[in-house]
Amino acid sequence: MIAGRYGSVGLVVLALLPIAALAAWVLARGRLRAGLAQATAWRTAVAEVGIVYGTAPWVWLTMEPGSKDGVNFSLLRDLVGMPPYQVVGNLLVFAAFGFFAPLRFPALASVPRVLAAAAVGSLVIETLQYVLPMGRVSSVDDVLLNSAGAGLAALASRRWWRHPG
Repeated sequence: MIAGRYGSVGLVVLALLPIAALAAWVLARGRLRAGLAQATAWRTAVAEVGIVYGTAPWVWLTMEPGSKDGVNFSLLRDLVGMPPYQVVGNLLVFAAFGFFAPLRFPALASVPRVLAAAAVGSLVIETLQYVLPMGRVSSVDDVLLNSAGAGLAALASRRWWRHPG
């Protein structure tokens, strides 16, 4: 079931890659025609598409129905028994956001700000998983891992944070 779920999302992501590339090209071309500098036009277009393209599939997975309901407010309790694929998946939920948001939005060019934004996004997901009848377990450890993934990705893109012009 897990391989099927990830495989289905993976196929959709691969199928949409040409559309994502086209969207970035169209956005950049429009910004160039509007008089934006080439570096800024491409930077903002790629960052915007990267945020959506790299985050939406993971959020989709977190909102698919599961098999058990619950909530866990105990820090690191779920993490101890979490399988490696789930740890990696949680780290990836907001990784694209963490990587691209500081490139697009100067106000987010700070690891603490990226961590805070990812934590808020993750809290929204965990709250929805709890209040909607989805058969999902809401866990503080998921928020921790989602935020950590965004922070690590932000650090990986830090060399490109300086905004041109």
